[in-house]
Amino acid sequence: MSYQVLARKWRPRSFATLVGQEHVVRALTHALDQQRLHHAYLFTGTRGVGKTTIARILAKALNCETGITSAPCGTCSSCQEIDAGRFVDLIEVDAATNTKVDEMRQLLENATYAPTRGRYKVYVIDEVHMLSTSAFNAMLKTLEEPPEHIKFILATTDPQKIPVTVLSRCLQFNLKQMPQGHIVEHLSRILEAEQVPCEPAALRHIAKGAAGSMRDALSLLDQAIAHGAGRIEETGVRDMLGTVGEEHLFALLDALAARDVHAMLAVAAEMDARSLSFDSALQELATQLHRIALVQFAPEAIVDEAERARLAGYASRLDAEFLQLCYQIAISGRSDLSLAPDEYSGFLMTLLRLVAFNPETPPALGAGTPSDPTARAPAPKAAPALAPAAAPAPAPAPVPAPAPQTPSPTAAKTAAPAAVGDWHGMLEGLKLGGMVRELAHHCELAEQGEGTIRLRLNPAHKSLLMNKAPQEKLQAALATHLGRPVRLAIEIGDLNGETPAQRAESARTEKQNRAIESLEQDAFVRDMIETFDATINEQSIKPLN
Repeated sequence: MSYQVLARKWRPRSFATLVGQEHVVRALTHALDQQRLHHAYLFTGTRGVGKTTIARILAKALNCETGITSAPCGTCSSCQEIDAGRFVDLIEVDAATNTKVDEMRQLLENATYAPTRGRYKVYVIDEVHMLSTSAFNAMLKTLEEPPEHIKFILATTDPQKIPVTVLSRCLQFNLKQMPQGHIVEHLSRILEAEQVPCEPAALRHIAKGAAGSMRDALSLLDQAIAHGAGRIEETGVRDMLGTVGEEHLFALLDALAARDVHAMLAVAAEMDARSLSFDSALQELATQLHRIALVQFAPEAIVDEAERARLAGYASRLDAEFLQLCYQIAISGRSDLSLAPDEYSGFLMTLLRLVAFNPETPPALGAGTPSDPTARAPAPKAAPALAPAAAPAPAPAPVPAPAPQTPSPTAAKTAAPAAVGDWHGMLEGLKLGGMVRELAHHCELAEQGEGTIRLRLNPAHKSLLMNKAPQEKLQAALATHLGRPVRLAIEIGDLNGETPAQRAESARTEKQNRAIESLEQDAFVRDMIETFDATINEQSIKPLN
């Protein structure tokens, strides 16, 4: 007996063995049990999610010799002939090759005849959206009022191309893509029955490569069995699919966290030598960046403790803001791969962009070292000699100028630190940005001692402490500003005074109120209000800087 591919051998033959699509199975089961049968069904969904399979099971349920049932016996001649694809009253039409109106008219003429063997004559029209407009118009009347012995089952991957007049005559079911977990479970059961050894990680790669299609997953499983000579291993599946392994992915993340450009380029070169998919690499990189961000803000979202602990190391080394930027760069780089001269150069530019936009990355290797501004400035050109002119008028008597005040060396070097306890003044000298600035501006100075600073954070902004990186950067900035090591502690509690953020908001509000008051007191504006019964839209008023 010839070999039968897994996608055909393990095709579900009843609603009970169907994987996924519980919402469709539930509706059809209840309709069959209660004999509430519609004359036309429309199944929509991407490839390999069970549209034709459900259509055949429904045809068996309608024509089983035991009666109309949601659980066909599978042993009667009608069920067996439907499974074998030779049941005379099940007519499967491929609309992609039968698009013309004449072919549709011939099909509808044959539909008027009673079924030969079964209870119903079932027409399954696959890829129905490929029919021409004339063919759709020809079937409208029959689809609206078909003979009692006719059932139409339409299937399509693109329901938007089906006329509304056809959609309104059908009972529509939208089939979902298969979750990866369901695919892995189903493949495991099949391999156990087929007695094929496999590694669980290999099945996860196959499920991911199937992109929600069970048929694609079974086809990949067949390919993996052949590739591994009867044994499925993770390395073999990765080589077969061209996917990126964890060793390359985490090597890239390590290099990104360490800001090591040479290490990133070395990993990229190794991936190129193994002909791995750079599109898949950027997809996996974006996935891991997303999971690292989850660890930063919602660690409980990562269920696996070992994975959470591993990602936590990267979460502490990568700034939250920079991590969000990395995610955007990865997904943008993936979409730009098709525009690059080649995929490898596009992938390299994405990696270099990740490093270039890191605010803590040192200057590029080829860049010159910054020097004194006066040393970089070009020497002034000598003024050209001027021709002798008329004798100038006598200069006025010189007025003695005050002696210039020589700044102290300390003042010339840097501004003096703010006075102890002046948190607002201290922040002006820190020149903070991003999340660090947000954290500092929502705090008040609770205590300042010798080598210690204790801040109190506004409880409304306690989420700023979920990531430790801004707190560490603020401590380093304070130490640099004060010229000595500083131990920073931040507590959450009720405020005794006004934070810099609150003070800035109060200043903005006061400035806005002054602008509104000034406008209301303007004579021209008041005249306009009185003449035209107008009102002032305060939201449109912007104070001048």
